[in-house]
Amino acid sequence: MTYQPSPLRIARESAKRRATVRSRLIAALSTFFLATALLVILTSASGFHKVTGAFFNWHHARLSFPQVLNGLWLNLRVMVIAEICVLILGLLIALARTSVSPLLYPVRLAATIYTDIFRGLPLLLVLLLVGFGIPGLGISWLPSSTLLLGIVSLILTYSAYVAEVIRAGIEAVHPAQRMAARALGLTTAQTQRTVILPQALRKVAPPLLNDLVSLQKDSGLISVLGAIDAIRQARIYSSMTFNFTSYVVAGALFVALTIPLTRFTDWLTRRQDLARNLRGQW
Repeated sequence: MTYQPSPLRIARESAKRRATVRSRLIAALSTFFLATALLVILTSASGFHKVTGAFFNWHHARLSFPQVLNGLWLNLRVMVIAEICVLILGLLIALARTSVSPLLYPVRLAATIYTDIFRGLPLLLVLLLVGFGIPGLGISWLPSSTLLLGIVSLILTYSAYVAEVIRAGIEAVHPAQRMAARALGLTTAQTQRTVILPQALRKVAPPLLNDLVSLQKDSGLISVLGAIDAIRQARIYSSMTFNFTSYVVAGALFVALTIPLTRFTDWLTRRQDLARNLRGQW
């Protein structure tokens, strides 16, 4: 015997489909009218053609693209190295801040001071202090490479943010999880490694990915130290041609670089929200 939906259910499904179609039609029309209004406002501006020629010139975009793309490979290497180091250092700082042993109080205090300082300092200021301050010390065994100092600045700043995110995830795990693990005979280190951290990292995965997206964008700031990255290459081309299209090309490449991780973050957030709602229903 095949299932036959009731007339009331059929009417509800039909009304839901009509409401969906109506909502999509309204959204499409409102988007069209808003885009048209913005286009009219922009094209009627007196400096529209001057701005489009200076920032959206196809000829300069084609010529500057290879140079900017070559600089982007440097940004990619910086991002990979910095992200790995930030995750490791941020995890260690978070573990230090959540420790309760009196013996580790100096470590806990140092981790707290570190996060307070580097969360409060702007990244650009950290780049200038590290990039120009360390070579100025004149110590032979300290690194003087602008690229390396730029990576160190990114690691110092973003490790503080990531550490606080991971610490929030650790503290969000219910204390009963720790007590149950200890009751089963696990040591403190085993409990942290096999019970607490997996749950904490799963809880804070979306904000962690958001920090990594921000790190990808801010890797372009290393150009202030003289590193020849995508932003620096765009600046060099602009200074030679007196046209700013190369900056738009660099911005487009950074956007294309961050969109996949951004979409993955949104998908992961929706998945976690759906799982949380399903658990709430049960």
